[in-house]
Amino acid sequence: MTNHAPNAVARLRDQREDEGIKPIQARGFRSERCRDCRVIISHCLCAWRPTVETRSGVCLIMTGKEVFKPSNTGWLIADVVRDNHAFIWSRTEPDPQMLALLNDPQWQPYLVFPGEYVEPSRVTNTVAVDSSKRPLFILLDATWTEARKIFRKSPYFDRLPILSLLPDKLSRYRLRRSTRSEHLCTAEVAALCLELAGDSDAASALDAYFDVFSQHYLGAKQQLDMNESTPAHAELLPYIRKPQAVLAP
Repeated sequence: MTNHAPNAVARLRDQREDEGIKPIQARGFRSERCRDCRVIISHCLCAWRPTVETRSGVCLIMTGKEVFKPSNTGWLIADVVRDNHAFIWSRTEPDPQMLALLNDPQWQPYLVFPGEYVEPSRVTNTVAVDSSKRPLFILLDATWTEARKIFRKSPYFDRLPILSLLPDKLSRYRLRRSTRSEHLCTAEVAALCLELAGDSDAASALDAYFDVFSQHYLGAKQQLDMNESTPAHAELLPYIRKPQAVLAP
């Protein structure tokens, strides 16, 4: 098993804190949270982090405040996908490491964005799984309003093909409100990308991990007892490298 790279979103959070930037004080910020999974301690998610192989990579483009949100799902993607990267968005001063990643010859970058907002010649609905290059999915991990701004004002993305997804199910995301149920959260988008790229195990693991995270997060928020006997936990269990006795069905 190839070693998993550190969670790039966690790295960004630590970097921002080292720079003296204070986390946002979201609702419930006074509750003690696990440093590794961001869930309130009583409902810690760490024992349920899956381990899977992936050929694909992901690159999360985030706003400065997104890295501090405990409800952020880009963090889950970085837990699952071995080759994960995350950068704070800048229109005028893009991170040199991000630009180098986009130009790395081992990768075929796809910018994931709705095709209706893009010139048709740039849009694809498929991923070249038999290519000599590995797919790298560029995900704009922000609110829809912020994502549109990032898309419009990032000229360094103009040369990239646009992967436009055609999801056949509505979003299951319940941690933040959205005006449109067809808008998927970042983890749901990533799972669809992984499936298109042939990383089916990773897609299934991420889907289940997302559902388990949602249950732990909302259970803690609503002060419900921990329940690890749900269908989502059962689906995730095969992707846990060393299930502990407490995880046994």
